Amino acid sequence: MQQEKKKGDFRVVNHAIPRRDGRAKVTGRATYVSDVKLVGMAWAKVLRSPYPHAKIISIDTSKAAARPGVYGVLTGNDLEGINPYYGHAVKDHPLLAIGKVRYVGEPVAAVVAVDERTAFEALEFIEVKYEELKPVLTHDEAMAKDAPLLHDRVFEAGALRGFEGDTTAGKGSNICQAHHIQWGNVEEAFKNAAAVVEGEYYFPMTYAYAMEAYVAIADVNDNGVTVYSSAQHPFMVRHDLKAIFNLPVSQVRLVVPFVGGGYGSKSYTKIEPLAAACSWKFKRPVKLQLTIEEAMLTTRSDDALTWMRTAVDANGKIIARQAKILMNTGAYAENSPLVVEKSTNRCVGPYSIPNVQIDNYSFYTNTVPASSYRGFGCAQVTLPGESQIDELAAKIGKDSYEFRVMNAAKNGEEFFPKMRPFEGSLKQDLDIAAKALRWNEPAPKGRAKSIACSTSDAGAYPLTSTAIRVHADGSVTILTGSTELGQGSHTVLPQIAAEELGIPFDKVHVMSSDTAITPYDRSTGASRTTTLMGSAMIDACREAIQQMVAMAADVLKVKTEQIQVIPGGIRAGEIQLNWSQIISKYYALPDGEVIGRAYIRKAGRFAQIPVFWETVSTGVEVAIDEETGKIDVEKLVTVGDVGLAINPALAEGQDIGAATMGLGTGLYEELVYEGSQLMNGSILEYRLPRFKDTAKEIELNLVENQDGAGPYGAKGGGEGSLNSMAANIANAVARATGVRIRHAPLTPERVWRALKEQKAK
Repeated sequence: MQQEKKKGDFRVVNHAIPRRDGRAKVTGRATYVSDVKLVGMAWAKVLRSPYPHAKIISIDTSKAAARPGVYGVLTGNDLEGINPYYGHAVKDHPLLAIGKVRYVGEPVAAVVAVDERTAFEALEFIEVKYEELKPVLTHDEAMAKDAPLLHDRVFEAGALRGFEGDTTAGKGSNICQAHHIQWGNVEEAFKNAAAVVEGEYYFPMTYAYAMEAYVAIADVNDNGVTVYSSAQHPFMVRHDLKAIFNLPVSQVRLVVPFVGGGYGSKSYTKIEPLAAACSWKFKRPVKLQLTIEEAMLTTRSDDALTWMRTAVDANGKIIARQAKILMNTGAYAENSPLVVEKSTNRCVGPYSIPNVQIDNYSFYTNTVPASSYRGFGCAQVTLPGESQIDELAAKIGKDSYEFRVMNAAKNGEEFFPKMRPFEGSLKQDLDIAAKALRWNEPAPKGRAKSIACSTSDAGAYPLTSTAIRVHADGSVTILTGSTELGQGSHTVLPQIAAEELGIPFDKVHVMSSDTAITPYDRSTGASRTTTLMGSAMIDACREAIQQMVAMAADVLKVKTEQIQVIPGGIRAGEIQLNWSQIISKYYALPDGEVIGRAYIRKAGRFAQIPVFWETVSTGVEVAIDEETGKIDVEKLVTVGDVGLAINPALAEGQDIGAATMGLGTGLYEELVYEGSQLMNGSILEYRLPRFKDTAKEIELNLVENQDGAGPYGAKGGGEGSLNSMAANIANAVARATGVRIRHAPLTPERVWRALKEQKAK
């Protein structure tokens, strides 16, 4: 068989990737969770705790249960027969409060009724008696010697925590997780440094604010558990539901239609166990749909207080970085143990630093549980990291852009011990950002420019499988466990399949995120889908091609070596057959199919972690009104080092979306607690960037050196442009005014007060 070989695999010849076609195209009809209709479906509404920390003395649900249209009320006392605790990292989270509550807003009881309004009205008739306990609201309070323990039971470790090693949670303190990295001799490096900067920085609690709040429909019956959900990671949710109901995997089905955004907030298990428990208890399908206000009481990002110091030698080479990070994880672990590990690693930034010591601790507190958030711990530590790069450059009299370039990790360099060598071209990225900002031209009066960068050990754990079905009519169905969150995987994956098989894009249909049908995929997040699922898609297509070549050889009575693969089919001498003809002739019917499969694990080209380094440079030009403290973004530049943009429109959309979220955390967004009460947990009070807040001029750049581990040299993107935006804003303000603000967001009041304090001095 004649073929073009690449690493021993099939490769379709002379068929360009259909990628420069403007806007993304999505095939198929979007089906939303709210469209699902089940016979006899009931609605659930949740009663939430008014206290941050309290024992539950009693719950009287009799009046609520007796109301017309109410099927019943579920409490933590009604869960005998199932395992009511879940968690992929630590099984510390009850689906309803059991024995005590741990934050204001924790679900205490669920009313199941004929419709949503009836269920909501019945909540007022539930009577709960509490005994208040001393709350722990900050990491300082959590560390105190006399601090009450939030959790006093020994936890079962989750099976899918995403990192090697043990968890700290449940071992006699309020520490949820600790992580440390160290190499070189930090103390000696600082002792001999030519210059050192040191400071304390704060990154706030934020809410991801997807357009669609959490929603789940559960149907638990004798046949098993079926849940329709807005989950990012359906197979991980399935794992939790399997453990809760003590069922085999084959009896648990999780279906995810198109999701209205996630940004990490819909990672892992959220409301699915509660919806399923309601269905189990009252023997009917149940829908649980949260409001935005309730979603804000479900998950948030970890806030972080970071002390950091960084040192350089006389030549301007960074020689050491040391940091201590204190993260507030809230009432339950969720994914914070992994966020702790990732933020520890990402403290190093995209720089080659020979002496490093990072100590990171996250603490349980009586606040909303923290979990994944776009950037995954990177934004929290890039604020101090990139702020100190600017501070050091100024201290030694270097240009901050040139200082970054001279310290940037180089392609192929093992800048982080025992991890995948750096892949990317950070100097090229920085050069593009500097050129776009006209870096060497002075900014107008009242304005300032800033360039910053970040890198993330991205891709999560490499465990992915997929299958494709080539049908006798020449159309193709791809089966993927990757969830479509608006990021465009339902466009990119068919593009890859169309490229490999040499067929039109519109002949490829996607079947996704149904654990009863689609093959296993560990997760949708960490920018992994194009790299890992895209690679699996290529392997599955090539396996299908191998099968169809063997079929063609059988049909034509020739040896496989005499067959050449061409776009859309094969050639054997003067005979050409397309895939449809091969399958139809082989089966002697105009029907049938070929199934190609692929499995990816932590081996081969994905043996080293991370799967890839996600590297991004960003730049801003801002105007500061010193009378009011208001900051306006005049220009925004992003440079995504994506290896290859299989669909440039989608890649650019991811970058501007991430950068806009970054501007939100840099300028406006912060969940504010006053004592135990979340003060701005509503759509009116939580300040998001509006259209008028976006940059007046935007330039999006993609660097495509085909140096990634993914399809055709691609690597993931979509998070990096967020990570450095808060640092960019802080650095620009410092350049314009001389005032260094180390607390995000840089709201008008915070900037105004800082300027006023400077004048007073």
